[in-house]
Amino acid sequence: MRALLKLLLIGSIVWLGSCTKEPLYQSQSYVFGTLVDISIYGEDETRARGLTDHVLQEFQGIHNQLHAWQPGSSLSQLNQAFSQGSTLAVSDELATIIKDATTLSSQSDGLFNPAIGNLIHAWGFQRDEFIPIKIDPEQIATLVKTNPQMSDIVVENNVARSINPAVKLDLGGYAKGYALDLAARYLRSQGVNNALINIGGNIIALGKHGETPWRVGIQHPRKPGPIATLDLADGWAIGTSGDYQRYFEFDGNRYCHIIDPRSGYPAQGTQAVTILVPPAANAGTLSDVASKPIFISEQNERANAAAKMAMENVMVIDAAGKIFLSAGMKKRLQWIEANVQTQAL
Repeated sequence: MRALLKLLLIGSIVWLGSCTKEPLYQSQSYVFGTLVDISIYGEDETRARGLTDHVLQEFQGIHNQLHAWQPGSSLSQLNQAFSQGSTLAVSDELATIIKDATTLSSQSDGLFNPAIGNLIHAWGFQRDEFIPIKIDPEQIATLVKTNPQMSDIVVENNVARSINPAVKLDLGGYAKGYALDLAARYLRSQGVNNALINIGGNIIALGKHGETPWRVGIQHPRKPGPIATLDLADGWAIGTSGDYQRYFEFDGNRYCHIIDPRSGYPAQGTQAVTILVPPAANAGTLSDVASKPIFISEQNERANAAAKMAMENVMVIDAAGKIFLSAGMKKRLQWIEANVQTQAL
C-alpha cells in the first residue's frame, strides 16, 4: 500500500485514502443539507454505481420525509397537527423513528431533544443559510417555559398526537445517523463487504479498504484539515458535533446550532465532540445522537453524559481549545501534530 496521499474533506470528518488504482468506487452527492460520500471497495464499477444510486435515492427520500421546515414534508404535516392539537396518521417508519428518538432523549435526560424545533427556528437554524440574528431574550424564555419534550408525543396504532402543542419536531440531529444504518444494512444485504459511508462527518465502515482498515481524520475545529486520525474497523461508526459549520456570529459571540434545551441558548462551552461507536444495529444513529448531550454538558458533567449514552470512546475540545479524552479514545488516536496536550475526560 502506497503512502496516504489523498485527503478528502467532508463535513467534520475526513477520509484519508490512497492514489493507487485499486477497485475503489466513489460517489458524492448533496443530501440532508450536507455533502455525502459513498466509497465501495472491491466491486465492479457498474454494480457499485447502481448500489450507490439506490442508497442516494433512499437518502433523498428520508430527507424529504423528515425535512423540518419544508412545507408538505411528513414532519411538517405532523408538526402542524401537534400545534393544532389534532392527530395525524404516520407511516410505520416515522412511528418507529419517533419512538426511538423518544427513548434516546430519555436516556440523555432530555439533552438530546428533537421536540425543540420552535427554539431552533427562533435562532434561525431552520434555513439553508445562516445570518446573524438579534435574539429576543423574552421570546427564548417563553419558548423554554413551554417545555416541549419527546415524551409529550403519543403514537398509537400509527396515529400520532402531542399533549403539548409547543412540540415541534426537528430531527436534524438524528436523520443522518439513521440513514447511515439503513445504508449499511442495504449494502450488506447486497453482499457488499467493504464500504465507507460518510454523511457530513457521520461515518460508518463496512469491512476494510483492501488489506488495511478504513482510516478517517477528525476535523480540527479551528484549523483546516484534521487534528488526528484513527482506523475505523468493520461495523464501527464515528461522528462529530461541532460549532464550526452551522453557526453565526453576533456582537463578538459565536452561536452554533446545538441548543441547550434547558436554557434555550446555543451551547457555549465546547468546540467539538467526537465519539466512536462500536458495531451495533443502531451504531450510525448513535454516532449522530450521542455526541449532542456531551457537547451541551458542562465540563464536570461530560463524563457522566457520555456514560448515560454508553459512549466509551470520546474526545472533547472545549471552548478554550483544551482536549479531553476518554481512556478508550486515547488509545486509538494518531495526532497530526507532535506533543499534543490532553486531559482525562
